[in-house]
Amino acid sequence: MEDAIILVIAPNEDGRKFVDQLMYRKKSFAVLTNNRTEEKQYQKMGVKHVVRIDTFMTKKWIVPQIAVDKIYIFESSLNLSCRYLQICRPWTSQEIYIVTRFWSPRGIYRGMGADHVVYTKNGDVGFLLER
Repeated sequence: MEDAIILVIAPNEDGRKFVDQLMYRKKSFAVLTNNRTEEKQYQKMGVKHVVRIDTFMTKKWIVPQIAVDKIYIFESSLNLSCRYLQICRPWTSQEIYIVTRFWSPRGIYRGMGADHVVYTKNGDVGFLLER
């Protein structure tokens, strides 16, 4: 998938650090958000592609016009992470990673289509970009 982009849902500090790593490594990526505040924050950080989506209106969940490679979802809440997983799973046949600080939701995420659930204590998951 040469022209495919990495998609990141990063509503927390761990996710923002990951976005910094993507920019530093000059990876082709987009950030997906569901609110204007995050959208502006990422634009201010210098992210070129920020997509805002309504996570409540299922009729507005359209498949992007560009190819999506791996997806990284940084957990801020179980409900919202599940919603993003539900939205994004049809967008790619590649791996979806859920990054969490909690042990309990592993089975839920895998049952909804996540390929990997990564537990972190310190939020440093830059090693995922080596895969």
